[in-house]
Amino acid sequence: MAAEVGEVPVGAVLVMDDEIISGAHNEKELSLDPTAHAEIIAIRKAAEKLGSWRLDGASIYVTIEPCAMCVGAMLQARVKQVVFGAPDPKGGAAGTIVDITSLKGLNHKIQVIGGLLEDDCREIIQDFFRGRRD
Repeated sequence: MAAEVGEVPVGAVLVMDDEIISGAHNEKELSLDPTAHAEIIAIRKAAEKLGSWRLDGASIYVTIEPCAMCVGAMLQARVKQVVFGAPDPKGGAAGTIVDITSLKGLNHKIQVIGGLLEDDCREIIQDFFRGRRD
């Protein structure tokens, strides 16, 4: 869906207690908002739906490794776990370029699991950018 409207096809789904609370895709181009990453939007929707900014116990599933801004938002929201498909060699902040989740002194820790459907996720992103170059 995101790619169909010219957005980088990154999606995020936030889950709590085995229930999907929210989902989103990138909307930077659509909203002209540099913070409109899939993870940020999914976190905002979940907080609104639950009536709390504290998303204790939540897991967020993302197409590619989150950037520094998104990891920061996950830390602020007290997300328990992030699961991503493909690493992001140009902006990954959960282990590829930097690992914000492992910084000492943070009052919250996030479990990071990378590589879920990695080849499929990488292909989605690569196909999108290949199409834009052609």
